[in-house]
Amino acid sequence: MANLTRASKELYQRQPDERFASLNNLTQYCRKQKEQSIDRWQPLTQLAVVPIEQSLNITAGSDGAFTFNEWSFSQLCSLARVNKDTIARLSPDTASRVFAETLRPTSNKPLQLLTSSSQLRSIHGASYTRLWNLELVNVLQEFAVDFQPPQAGGNGATGLYAGEQDMFAFMIDPTGWAEIDGQSFAPGFFVWNSEVGKRSLGISTFWFQAVCRNHIVWDAVEFVEVSRKHTASVHEALVDVRRAIEQLVAKRDARKDGFVRVVRKAMQEKLGDDAEDVMKVLAANGITKPLAKRALESAKVHGAFTIFALVDALTRMAQEEQNAGDRLAADESAAKLLAFAT
Repeated sequence: MANLTRASKELYQRQPDERFASLNNLTQYCRKQKEQSIDRWQPLTQLAVVPIEQSLNITAGSDGAFTFNEWSFSQLCSLARVNKDTIARLSPDTASRVFAETLRPTSNKPLQLLTSSSQLRSIHGASYTRLWNLELVNVLQEFAVDFQPPQAGGNGATGLYAGEQDMFAFMIDPTGWAEIDGQSFAPGFFVWNSEVGKRSLGISTFWFQAVCRNHIVWDAVEFVEVSRKHTASVHEALVDVRRAIEQLVAKRDARKDGFVRVVRKAMQEKLGDDAEDVMKVLAANGITKPLAKRALESAKVHGAFTIFALVDALTRMAQEEQNAGDRLAADESAAKLLAFAT
């Protein structure tokens, strides 16, 4: 079993105005954010960074002048290939001359500018495809009807967050608990997105035993993650999000009784009497020798090579993998083993 800290990190980095008490409140914010934002397309030749009232602004052809926020200014510096910290030490007049020298067109394609009132929220190339936070939250409203944020954290944060750069939601189903030899598991998920390219679109689903006031998810099993970059096909990921929630709900409904039976059996049934026998079973199920050895070493803590001990080991190792493909392979291996207890 693994302990998940992603929601805990969100808990402590979000300001009070980025926290929302309910999914309805979050939806209203995302709707207002979308309504107040405008996409503007301008070639780089029509953009100019100018000093106005002792601060830097960007003019976009006939669309007018806009101020920067932290994210859009970082994007501009990246586009110009200049160091943000260096620019911040210059006077607005000097900084504008630096950008005049470094912002050089590399193609005829226009740039995509997202503005809200007089502020530039983001700047992207033509290949970037925006997916509004509202589109993602609408999927949650429709398909995650039994889920809700966990108890408020120690600082009052809720698990539902959104700001000018991104959104994040941590939700659990308080009706989905299953008792397994004195231990309880319930379904939950994380979901995230950024309208301005700060992060990918994605969802992680899992079963867990507890959530503390720091929003650390304790003893999670069956962790599955899907993410998608903001390219032309990013809207297809909404189908992936919907499917992930539907699968979690389906498992919840089937496992309120069945999950207890399977895990209890997995806790009692061995894959073999010794390490050699277990290695043969793992190899027959496509688990590589290095991964199998690590799983065996971890399972020894439980005192026997039970199905659950090995599934638990593979699940924890999946969370340690840096490569998404390796995480998926370890998760699939754990699922194959758990099937022995069905």
